[in-house]
Amino acid sequence: MTRKTLSTRSRMIATALATTATLALSAGAASADEWKYAIEEALEEVQGVYATKFKEYVEANSDHTVSIYPFGTLGESADTTELAQMGAIQFVDLSPGFTGSLIPELQVFLLPYTLPENPDVLADFYKTSSTINEKLAALYEQQQLKLIDMFPEGEVVMTTKEEVKAPEDLNGVKFRVMTTPLLVETYNQFGATPTPLPWGEVFGALQLNMIQGQENPMFFVESTKMYEVTDYITFTGHNTFTTAVAANLNFYKGLSDEDKKLVQTAADQAYDYIIDYQKGLTEKSLEKIKEAKPSITVTRLSDEEREPFRQAAEKVRQKYVELTGESGKEVLDGFEKDIEASKARVEGGGASEGSSDSAAASEETKASSAN
Repeated sequence: MTRKTLSTRSRMIATALATTATLALSAGAASADEWKYAIEEALEEVQGVYATKFKEYVEANSDHTVSIYPFGTLGESADTTELAQMGAIQFVDLSPGFTGSLIPELQVFLLPYTLPENPDVLADFYKTSSTINEKLAALYEQQQLKLIDMFPEGEVVMTTKEEVKAPEDLNGVKFRVMTTPLLVETYNQFGATPTPLPWGEVFGALQLNMIQGQENPMFFVESTKMYEVTDYITFTGHNTFTTAVAANLNFYKGLSDEDKKLVQTAADQAYDYIIDYQKGLTEKSLEKIKEAKPSITVTRLSDEEREPFRQAAEKVRQKYVELTGESGKEVLDGFEKDIEASKARVEGGGASEGSSDSAAASEETKASSAN
């Protein structure tokens, strides 16, 4: 780990989980196979749906059980990341927005206007990218984490108290960001005053006007009722929210080959399900918001209106390379190459055969790194 000491909160939680595990072991051998899985959202949200599918597959195809811990039950994202690194929990969802401070190269997922907007291209990219499944996976291992999967959660939208149609509209706006340097830089360049805050404080801060904006996928804006404390929703097309699924490295290495295959197959099944589950989710969530708050103003920026944001994003790319050095540049180059390959497969008519070949290569890589 890069931190020399773990937070007191994480140590307390880890002790409680260890006590629970000891009691379970004394109750019988089958209980020893309980796998703990912490997510950053509620069970009915995208990460929860993915985790539930993962759990269902594992429990239907083995004697193991999976206990899912929704957001808040084991603390904030920093807490659950530490718990996974310690081995107090076996699996964790951790978005690059939080782990970018732990693994700087992961901030590539936060670069505005870099990920493709086409959801089919996105789905292919996350599944087949060697930059994700090899290079970035190796960086997770340096932090005692085994990368199991990565998946998109939908286009990020801005929710604000005042209308946003250009960067100057964000001048003076205190905009909540996750605690990672590149998001701070992004909203600096977009003209706002970036304000890092733990998620649990965001609703109250908006309610009290301590901040005036935040970003998240539409389903999350609806489920967390962010629209109640903001009046404008803006589609800028600048990014897609990404989630990683990781396991404690020592736990994973200690699994039998059969259980490693079980974990990966469960992840593959959950991935396919969550990609399909998200089709139309943004529109459904937006309709719920409009029904709950008819006064909400929704703006989709045109290509012309997005151009100033795109220009600002170029400076964010420069900052990414400054922060991450040669390693980050290699990741960015590989990232863009893999995106172009996915676009060629999906949009160029060669999706079926090309995707199959790349997926097979990705599976070979996962299989070789599993041992």
